[in-house]
Amino acid sequence: MLHVNGVDHLVCVEARRSLADTLRQDCGLTGTHVGCEHGVCGSCTVIVDGVAVRACLMFAVQAQGLPIRTVEGLACGDILHPLQEAFIAHHGLQCGFCTPGFLMLAAAALEQDAWLDDAAILDLVSSNLCRCTGYQTILAAVKAAAIVMREEA
Repeated sequence: MLHVNGVDHLVCVEARRSLADTLRQDCGLTGTHVGCEHGVCGSCTVIVDGVAVRACLMFAVQAQGLPIRTVEGLACGDILHPLQEAFIAHHGLQCGFCTPGFLMLAAAALEQDAWLDDAAILDLVSSNLCRCTGYQTILAAVKAAAIVMREEA
């Protein structure tokens, strides 16, 4: 049983099946993208038990019983998460392939500490790969979302 975005998914997978593949193929949550399959690019980042993890490196069985949050669970109904709004406002995406990973990585970090300084945000963002944006718009979006999340806290 996987508990994803508040919904239980009864899945039966081989012990060696990645969480990313299970989310996509068995839970129908295709927002978790699979890029390098080596934990380098970060496009598969999800939040497991409050921690950002590379879903391509985690086995689905390791996540059993833990709360999992994917990009599909970031918004609250029609209300976008501050990160989603900031990525739109600051043009933090181009092709969009890496975007779910950046959103989940930043959400995990900012939900734990919305007071990250510029250096910490740069360090955070540098752990994921984007081939299109040059990162400046992603940095601007994460910084803007951090301000909103500080005000909401």
